[in-house]
Amino acid sequence: MQHTNAPSSWAKLPAEMKYAIAEHLESYDTRKFSKLSHETYILAVPSLYKDVYLRGSRSLRSFLDAVPEEHCAHVRTLNVDFSMDGLFSPLRATTALADLLDRCPRLEELILSIPGSLTPKIIPCFARLHSLRKLCVSNCGRDENTPLSERLVVSIAATIPCLTHLELDRICRSAMHAPELVGAYPFIPVLMGDDAVPAHPVLGNSLSLPALLRLPSLRVLRIRGTHLGDERWGSTPVQCRLAVLELGTGSCCYESPDVNRACAERILGAAAHSVEELYLGCPLARPLHLKNLRTLHVSPVLPVEHLAESLAALAHSPVSALTLTRHEDDLPEEYAALEEFVHLCEEHQNESFYAELKGVSLRTVADLFEVSPPASPKFDFDVKQASPGAVSALQHLQRCLEQTPDVDIVDHCDTTSATALASPKPVDKLGEEMLTVDEMHWMSSDWLRSPAL
Repeated sequence: MQHTNAPSSWAKLPAEMKYAIAEHLESYDTRKFSKLSHETYILAVPSLYKDVYLRGSRSLRSFLDAVPEEHCAHVRTLNVDFSMDGLFSPLRATTALADLLDRCPRLEELILSIPGSLTPKIIPCFARLHSLRKLCVSNCGRDENTPLSERLVVSIAATIPCLTHLELDRICRSAMHAPELVGAYPFIPVLMGDDAVPAHPVLGNSLSLPALLRLPSLRVLRIRGTHLGDERWGSTPVQCRLAVLELGTGSCCYESPDVNRACAERILGAAAHSVEELYLGCPLARPLHLKNLRTLHVSPVLPVEHLAESLAALAHSPVSALTLTRHEDDLPEEYAALEEFVHLCEEHQNESFYAELKGVSLRTVADLFEVSPPASPKFDFDVKQASPGAVSALQHLQRCLEQTPDVDIVDHCDTTSATALASPKPVDKLGEEMLTVDEMHWMSSDWLRSPAL
């Protein structure tokens, strides 16, 4: 009876409710739902193609050949990873990617991992992506052998009509904008021959990284593993109001810590007046007054011994939340630094940073290459309860770690009221939300070949 009633019950549902059901299914359930009938497949198409992940040029070309062009209009997030290519061809990759972007007019987020640069022919494709808000570009190759041009990524970013979120990882400086780095010590990879990138209608031929500050719509800027020594960071007119800024997380490995510090301070002094959330990966020494700063994230690459000094540099900024991400091996030193920080809170209660700060979260990573820290912090510390008891709690944490470094910290400190140890929270396991060509064997089904599709 259930078997006969189920189809009739489904048939009686209005079309709007059917679409709502298909839209709210989990990825795995959507796949199963799409195989039930021709109707359910049609309903599932927008969800099936909402997030697409393609590994390599071969998958990209296969996707273009196998997927009907009208289905690409449903793509909202596109992740193309060329790191799997044994022999990367910039020309073939550019041609295939340009074809796909032309088919995805509603694209909202684009993630590109490229072992080198694409050809400038890719740039005009971005002018038609009016829904694109987030762009992430990373060089998955070696900077010395396959550099990714700053001129190319700046021109692409400036071509996107409504770009608000930009993430760049390991972008190579151009010899056109950094001639002083060519043949100089220390060796910093510099790309020569990228003068083929044409002048931009707005930015002209000034396509160095500081030109990103001239993009009015930009609100989030994250730059990692990139040389930031261009002095134009301090002189370029700032036409955007950045809300989130990340600098120096895995900062330029070719420069000394002092040079990276000076570069970060130059950018913060010029462009961080509107920043509300800051990711810091190198120490600070010069006092900075960031009047809108509310959240501060400290990267594990920032030396522990410079933690208190860097926080003191932001003493006049009204930070209310501080997150420290540290390497597991640095925890003993980290607790000592936190103890020093608690003393600073007590001594400078009237300064903006210490007066506004409400809590500190400490998270750990297994190594410096771990992209995201655990979902749950190692512990949360309520700064407003800072007292000699809080200092004693931190000292107790340090002693426990020194005596039994492998023991669970919660076992020793769950009775300490001055610190709130966060119990692990369940992390939502990301399903396979992005469609790959290898997983599209069911595309050969009868209803895919149906004229209705």
